[in-house]
Amino acid sequence: MNTAECVYEQTVDGFGTARLVRVDPARDAELLHGWVREERARFWGMREATVDDVREIYGHLDSLTTHHAFLAYRDGEPVALFQTYEPEADRVSECYDARPGDIGVHLLIAPTSTPERGFSTRLLSVLVSYALTGRERIVADPDAANDKAIALLVRSGFEPGPEVILPEVVLPEVHIAEKRARLLFLTR
Repeated sequence: MNTAECVYEQTVDGFGTARLVRVDPARDAELLHGWVREERARFWGMREATVDDVREIYGHLDSLTTHHAFLAYRDGEPVALFQTYEPEADRVSECYDARPGDIGVHLLIAPTSTPERGFSTRLLSVLVSYALTGRERIVADPDAANDKAIALLVRSGFEPGPEVILPEVVLPEVHIAEKRARLLFLTR
């Protein structure tokens, strides 16, 4: 990790130093491919993706000014993929009344061979701090069947909103399948 690429850093007592670094599709495709192909990442919707698909998807995302992907590091080790987006530039805006100051988030925590109690909650607190910088409200839209993600968000102070159907997106450069999602909100 090149610390010059770091967009956010926070040290948390008993957790370590967390850093957010923009995803570099060329550098990070193989790492991300390993994460998204696992069964535990089935809600991410990329289990069948090849390394080239991952590189292409994150290359497209990197070209947008409204959507951003970051690797979250803890003490120099990559531990999560964190994405932010402008809700009004995303399909989620068709499902709720997006407000100025809203930011959308997606989180995929990396696989680990040694689970650590409280890890996800502490990591999410850092990511929330970053996402709320200059913002008023976070919207998350995990798959409605992803009970673990929903429980983590609720434990972290997010308020459950409605269950919605995120519409399919079909564009020349991207295809995203329709998804049943649970909206959750965290207001500053």
